Amino acid sequence: MQTLSGSSGTKQNPASRFAGVGVSPGRVIGPILLMPQAVPEPAVGERLAAGTSPEEACAALRTAAQAVQVNLTARSAGASGAGRAVLEATALMANDPMLVKAAVKLITNGASPERAIWDAAASVAEMLHNLGGYMAERATDILDVRRRIVAELRGVPAPGIPHSDTPFILVGEDLAPADTATLDPAKVLALVTSSGGPQSHTAIIARALGLPAVVAAVGVDGLTDGTEVFIDGAAGTILVDPGADEVALAAAWKTTSAALAVFDGTGRLADGHLVPLRSNVGGAQDAVKAAAAGAQGVGLLRTEFCFLERDTEPTLVEQVAAYRGVFDAFPGEKVVIRTLDAGADKPLPFLTDASEPNPALGVRGYRTDFTSPGVLARQLEAIAQAADGSEADVWVMAPMISTAEEAEHFAGLCAAAGLKTPGVMIEVPSAALTAASILRFVDFVSLGTNDLTQYAMAADRQLGPLAALNTPWQPAVLQLIRLTVAGSRDEGHNKPVGVCGEAAADPALAVVLVGLGVATLSMTARALAAVAAVLGSVTLPEAQQLAALALTAHSAADARRIVRDKLPILDRLGL
Repeated sequence: MQTLSGSSGTKQNPASRFAGVGVSPGRVIGPILLMPQAVPEPAVGERLAAGTSPEEACAALRTAAQAVQVNLTARSAGASGAGRAVLEATALMANDPMLVKAAVKLITNGASPERAIWDAAASVAEMLHNLGGYMAERATDILDVRRRIVAELRGVPAPGIPHSDTPFILVGEDLAPADTATLDPAKVLALVTSSGGPQSHTAIIARALGLPAVVAAVGVDGLTDGTEVFIDGAAGTILVDPGADEVALAAAWKTTSAALAVFDGTGRLADGHLVPLRSNVGGAQDAVKAAAAGAQGVGLLRTEFCFLERDTEPTLVEQVAAYRGVFDAFPGEKVVIRTLDAGADKPLPFLTDASEPNPALGVRGYRTDFTSPGVLARQLEAIAQAADGSEADVWVMAPMISTAEEAEHFAGLCAAAGLKTPGVMIEVPSAALTAASILRFVDFVSLGTNDLTQYAMAADRQLGPLAALNTPWQPAVLQLIRLTVAGSRDEGHNKPVGVCGEAAADPALAVVLVGLGVATLSMTARALAAVAAVLGSVTLPEAQQLAALALTAHSAADARRIVRDKLPILDRLGL
């Protein structure tokens, strides 16, 4: 952690109110602290120091890269869930062979190691950004990593969260994944960034930590340290020098947030219609916390988290132990386990090809079975062994399914492994459009709204300028969800449709999803109580009416506004 130098004190407050995209609810008042200035760029054309050989400089670079990787890996050990996954992925980038090799080449041509890694990372980041989709997110990781390596080479502190003895609201252009993942909620009251999108690392981690957060609030990083502001994480607003009304809202939120931390373990509507509320988890530690929070099982177990930082495929024994730890946390409950979603933003050396021209549309998820047959079958065998003797009701689903033919093949693999309840993710528009055909071969589907939105709207979910497009409130995305539910009821199927994407954690959108016919919702454990409270305020016919209004709205903003206006409980609870 760095102590903020206060170098931003010369900035002037350009406005009294800022509008951004609310990504995590909450109303708080506090002083802001800006993220420290980034590590300065090495001088353009900076050459090797006199008396330093290229061999020595290359060795120093490799040592620095390895040190950064070790540091990030060590930090990941103290994190959990999404935060741990982010740190592990960033640690891998720190010593990425492509990045280091490009820097070494520049050093042999006379560049200093600092300048070499700076330029090499810029080239890699540009390549990733141009690929779009998930890979654009990795560009941010690369630029964060290069600053850490330069700091290591210079012997200065790496970028980090400013230190403060008192709570504060953290403000910056954007937050590096490695920093966002280790925020201390006891000190950080809220997060505000001037860039980023609703599915950025900042947004996802904020929701997991229960921190109010606003992204894409242009100009907010021009505020000065110590400025007192009011943050409304649901409305996406930031107000400088708040008054009595804002003080009252913040005080009310303290009471509300305490109440919203408790979920009774049964998701239901006001008329008694049951909607099981499950949790998304990355491993046994997450599962234990979700069970303690009252989750009605697991709607998404991300198995790729067990594979990160591996150059080789985990053994059968390792996989069985990882899965069994989750199953044991939910005896008698449903646990939906997703097979490897490797590729794009989760590359695995033994399974994916980092040189693909467009990994977001490439060999990822279920498709890795095309190029590396056997890995999926062995994973299913491990899941079956872990489920054998477990009291959990284990369901298995494959990501990135595009056709009924693929669903049929996956169901066959599950049957061969002795797994009785196969399903698939609906995150590709083609799968939503052909849900009826897909459900001839599997027993359930689960909507991955993050990817479904990104692919349907052709909008990179990490880009702030595209935040208005990249929201599951888009009527087009809601129509795809409606078509999926309709497909689940065609031909006498009547098979369940769940949602395990970030949309399920939005209480207002949860009402719409249930109104569209979604049977179960899965989310971060922190969102369970809030979603349950709002669902409990409406009947099924009322939810259906709100869904119909959202479907016919002119825009995503209109859909969200119309629904929220008819759910006064949201404003009352500050959601």
